[in-house]
Amino acid sequence: MTLFAALPLLSAAQQNVGFRQSEIVSPVINADNTVTMTVYAPKAETVTVIGDWGDSFAPYQMTSDGNGVWSYTTPALPSEMYTYRIIVDDVSMLDPVNPFVKRDVGNVFSIFYIDGGFADEYQVKDVPHGDVRATWYHSDALNADRRLNVYTPPAYAESGESYPVLYLLHGSGGDENAWLELGNTARIMDNLIAAGKIEPMIVVMPNGNPSKQAAPGETSENLAYRPQMSNKFQGYKEGSYEMAFPEIVSFIDKNYRTKADKAHRAIAGLSMGGFHTLYISANYPDMFDYVGLFSPGIPTDQLNQDFEAYRDLDGKLTRLAQDNKLYWIAIGNTDFLYEPVKEYRQRLDRLNFPYTYHESEKGHVWSNWRQYLLLFAPQLFK
Repeated sequence: MTLFAALPLLSAAQQNVGFRQSEIVSPVINADNTVTMTVYAPKAETVTVIGDWGDSFAPYQMTSDGNGVWSYTTPALPSEMYTYRIIVDDVSMLDPVNPFVKRDVGNVFSIFYIDGGFADEYQVKDVPHGDVRATWYHSDALNADRRLNVYTPPAYAESGESYPVLYLLHGSGGDENAWLELGNTARIMDNLIAAGKIEPMIVVMPNGNPSKQAAPGETSENLAYRPQMSNKFQGYKEGSYEMAFPEIVSFIDKNYRTKADKAHRAIAGLSMGGFHTLYISANYPDMFDYVGLFSPGIPTDQLNQDFEAYRDLDGKLTRLAQDNKLYWIAIGNTDFLYEPVKEYRQRLDRLNFPYTYHESEKGHVWSNWRQYLLLFAPQLFK
């Protein structure tokens, strides 16, 4: 092939390269763990940034240098993964020079890490790595083929061993990808296993929206299905997903080398997934020895008792209390669900139900849920 013949191929391969603002670097992690975000917007009148380093996505004013360059520096931040967006004259956008992004429900955010603590476990280290597989199973109860993600630990393929299983459930607006993308679960498991802090385990991350097959863009609806909060979907809090959950367990036990008993199964979830975890474990007391409620989406007294999943909770909890190894509840002290969770704990106290409680700072945010996984996983299968 001549050079001239190759030129069209080279041009096509580079169609999305473009020219970036090469003199601007954003974000910049400063030595004191403050972070500076910078954007070039010469015609803007107002530029702000929103981010999750505070307790809410309140806007922070960026300042101009008079030549169209706007910047903002955060306070010193503890180690975590942070998300943010920039707003130029009321138009919300990603940081134009930061290529690293995460989707949360229907929005995409720029990200950065502050090292030296929790965030070290969210990043790739030079350790053995497990595998993640997106796979489909058929649900007779929900009358659909549905997708879930499965993490298998390092050496799973070669070891021939059987492993315990953690079922990890997402919140409202999430899907089977949420714990992988926002929770960094595969990296967390790799790093904790390599450090000897947890038992090697399989982690199953299903889709908790009973009327949706999979994540947006991964169903037969294709791009017609745009992400939104789960209370907009058919089947929300009708108990069908909770009652159908044994289908997922059976599929995993059939297709993976699992230790297929209660002592080697755990289930945990955040927000709506915590709600699901509460009712799945209550309805199937012989299925899981380890239960984790991360900022669970209750109260429970507003549920339709016509649905089998939600009837006689006290009776179901009384049966579960007789035989479980860990019932772990965690919530942030400014979470909007703090009082409902407090009332649920009082209910457990009245039933003499043993549980472990962890209270953290901040509210209903992913930084808490990632940290809860770091705390919960080492307690499993001991």
